[in-house]
Amino acid sequence: MLDLLTPYLPALAGGLLIGLAAGGFYLLDGRLAGISGIARSALSGTPHSRWRWAFLAGLVAAGGMHLLMGGGPSVMLVALRWEVLAVAGLVVGLGAGIGSGCTSGHGICGLSRLSPRSLAAVAIFMTTASVTVYVVRHVLAGGA
Repeated sequence: MLDLLTPYLPALAGGLLIGLAAGGFYLLDGRLAGISGIARSALSGTPHSRWRWAFLAGLVAAGGMHLLMGGGPSVMLVALRWEVLAVAGLVVGLGAGIGSGCTSGHGICGLSRLSPRSLAAVAIFMTTASVTVYVVRHVLAGGA
């Protein structure tokens, strides 16, 4: 049984840590850990934005620690050029602005607060992701 779960244990551990961090952040400071809102506030220079910069630096540092501990970048990231990643990042940022939040904000923080807007957003995220995967893997790849 453990052999079946082994590939999923890192994802489970990561999910638990994200949930604990988001819940702890909300309980201790009364703020939501939505990345797009934190990034937008940090970049706009709102007063008291030092904690936002520290939060964002922690995200980057966590990725760096992963690499230092022997982890590698996603295979998909290695296969893409930086220009494609930059455009994709801008499009995701635009979508987060239009959707009044990102997947972490809606999916982790919004759903846990039973927000109807977040439920609708997550349903749209998941449906769009499912359709995209189907089209890329089965339509564009010739049914492979």
